[in-house]
Amino acid sequence: MEKVEADPQGASFDPPADQPLSDREQAIPLIAAAMATSDMPGLESALSRGLDAGLSVSESREILVQLYAYVGFPRSLNALGTLMNVVEERRQRGIQDAAGREPGRAVPTGEALLAAGKANQTRIAGAPVEGPVMDFAPVINQFLQAHLFGDIFERDNLDWKSRELATVGALAAMPGVEAQLRSHMRASLRVGLSAGQLQHLVALLAESGDQAAARRASDALAQALAPPATP
Repeated sequence: MEKVEADPQGASFDPPADQPLSDREQAIPLIAAAMATSDMPGLESALSRGLDAGLSVSESREILVQLYAYVGFPRSLNALGTLMNVVEERRQRGIQDAAGREPGRAVPTGEALLAAGKANQTRIAGAPVEGPVMDFAPVINQFLQAHLFGDIFERDNLDWKSRELATVGALAAMPGVEAQLRSHMRASLRVGLSAGQLQHLVALLAESGDQAAARRASDALAQALAPPATP
């Protein structure tokens, strides 16, 4: 997501919850971070942890599909192959993972899709997304609105909190995308994750052994929580 030149607090959805991340939610950023770094043994472990904690196969698959927009098709395809293998290996051991549900809402098309994507992007970002990059290459924002925030975020088989946990986990694992990580930390607060839950995410990254990712996430969270600078 492009860094937004707007009030960093933006508009919020519901008041953030105070409870820690659930076991299911804890697995999501770990899945995303392992996928982003092509850590396939780590990905297998995180996927199994998520399935054990109640992630359905559909939700796990959706995380890996969404993240192609942030880490690329090759990593997404490889990760989906890993999920297939994990589910099959568990089935052979007698573990029947919940299939979950497919998206139940029809995704709009054409101009309606672009309008829905723009509305989703603005709601998540807290303001219309603009800036020099968007002025230089307007088509990139059209792609973001129509595809990422339209085609993908209109799919209702994964809630927006889970989508942001995945995005933050992936971005934290990749050096050089700190601006986007800060933007998604703010987005996470807007969609209803609490500061405490995001601090929990930082701790999970540290416990997984990726201290650099944890530091990047911690710095981004601190900036997201800082009061806006006075003019």
